[in-house]
Amino acid sequence: LMRPLRGCRGRGVVVGTVTLCLAAGWALQTPGGVSLVVPQPNINATVAQNILLSVEYSCRGVATIEWKHVSSWGTTKIVEWKSGNYVNVSTVYKDRVTTFENGSIQLLNVGMRDAGYYFITVTEEHGTNTYGTIIVNVYEIIYEDLHFVAVLFAFLAAVSAILICFMWLCNKSLHLFQKKTAHKLTASTTEEIELETIEC
Repeated sequence: LMRPLRGCRGRGVVVGTVTLCLAAGWALQTPGGVSLVVPQPNINATVAQNILLSVEYSCRGVATIEWKHVSSWGTTKIVEWKSGNYVNVSTVYKDRVTTFENGSIQLLNVGMRDAGYYFITVTEEHGTNTYGTIIVNVYEIIYEDLHFVAVLFAFLAAVSAILICFMWLCNKSLHLFQKKTAHKLTASTTEEIELETIEC
């Protein structure tokens, strides 16, 4: 009774081992799996800065990489390329985008309209794909605001200096006028005294 059981168990182990080997072989031969890493999913930039939208993808076959920008102004396709092949850059981003083999792109001279969500899609030739997102915030350059404040302050200081000079001139003129008036009063008083003296 024990012998047939052992025989069945032995056949089961052989069948299991063969099945496992076939499954492993099939898994190794089957292309599949695209992995994507986004090391910096949130980027803060200032106007006119160059930014790197950094990613790292890996797959067994040839991959197609596509980047899109989504913001309140709408969705724009930035660039699409096949590894080792063509690069198709949107006319809006012509001369502003650089592509890299690992799937990353660099945007040159960013503006306020470049803020928003950047979506990358990596599609393997057999149809497997993966997605990634990077959020970009773009801020005005602070020193431009300070420059405006400095110019305004200089203008107000100049106006204040002119007003102070004008008030000083007015004050001087008033003193000269008062002196002349006082001198005339003194002269007329002296004449009156002399006339009185003559009359006596």
